[in-house]
Amino acid sequence: MPVRLGPAGIPLSCKGRTIIEGMDDIISLGLETMEVQTVRMIAPQHFEQYWQAGVLANKTEFEMNIHGPYYSELLGNRVERGRSLTKIESTLQAAKTINARHITLHAGHYGEMGRGRAANEQLANVFAGIVDRVHEIWHDDEDIYPVFPWLKDGTPSKIGIETSGRQELWGSLEEVLEVVNHVEGTVPVLNIAHIHSRGHGSMRTSEDYGEMFDLVRETIGTKEFYCHFSGVEHRTGNAMHYTQIKKSDLNFEPLAEFIVEEGGWLDITLISDSPLLEHDAMYMLQNIEKARHKQLERKAREDRRRSLAAQTGRSAEEIKARELEIASARKQAATAEMKQKAAAKKSEEAKPEQDKAAEVSKEEKAKPKAKPKPSKAKKVEEKAEDNVFDFDEDDDDLF
Repeated sequence: MPVRLGPAGIPLSCKGRTIIEGMDDIISLGLETMEVQTVRMIAPQHFEQYWQAGVLANKTEFEMNIHGPYYSELLGNRVERGRSLTKIESTLQAAKTINARHITLHAGHYGEMGRGRAANEQLANVFAGIVDRVHEIWHDDEDIYPVFPWLKDGTPSKIGIETSGRQELWGSLEEVLEVVNHVEGTVPVLNIAHIHSRGHGSMRTSEDYGEMFDLVRETIGTKEFYCHFSGVEHRTGNAMHYTQIKKSDLNFEPLAEFIVEEGGWLDITLISDSPLLEHDAMYMLQNIEKARHKQLERKAREDRRRSLAAQTGRSAEEIKARELEIASARKQAATAEMKQKAAAKKSEEAKPEQDKAAEVSKEEKAKPKAKPKPSKAKKVEEKAEDNVFDFDEDDDDLF
């Protein structure tokens, strides 16, 4: 079950920005591959470092790969196709120089041709021509073998056709497999983030990955897979942009579980497209190691159950059921203990408030009660009562 991981480009943590320095950093991290990005334009001065990287890759058995231009119009008119193929030609020359195992290419928009058989047939013809051109470049001059020793002993780069992440772009998984199945020398590039987005969030469980890999194996009969992985934001069946894996609904754990539990037959290269590049490549590696540890722990438990079954005369299933009962009882006891601790903590937090309220109440009781002041109406009434026999002397004149 060979699994090779690496970033799409020079690592972010690399102090230098050359491919050679990037390879050194990748190897020091325990990763085994990278994908050089030639997505826009290749300048002549780049070929010196490409050749140096190819020599190093050949000596260390480091897997080099290369990505072609992002923007291609292989389903466009003759002018658009010619322009795209000219850009791709530079990538093919760079692939030979760098000793690339895979050359990843895009097809582009459906254009006026739309979906269907006609588009697939045209792309099959285009990619067949690209494969022929790779073979021509690989074997065009035997005198350069001392400079490029991998050309003599190795095989030409494989043309990788990448799945797309948007509805208006050619490249559903089924379309890619149909073309690859008809063109020898091509392989599907399974961009998991694109497949997930185009399927409205379809890659969620290890079973989903099992179905995908089985479909590829049954369609084109391969055990070798070249994949891209990243977190992704998507909407209405379209990828919006890549994100780090932890911030996406596309989790790597189910794929790691499938690789370890069911993928013993796989020979897989995983390229990190994440904005975090090598950091998420390391994150993927750690998840695969965790899945392996879980597998070993499970197998150890199963071996212990079989041993106990042989000693006690009970079946392994009975022992497993008993273990589950004990685990459930422990979980319930732990939950009850946590609830008790939470209640005790809440009681302790409430006690100072109660004590404070009691002190305030005690102080209020200790204070002498103030005599209530009579109301204004009562004062007037009392004054009137006091003056009942109080009259003026002039009142005698009434009688």
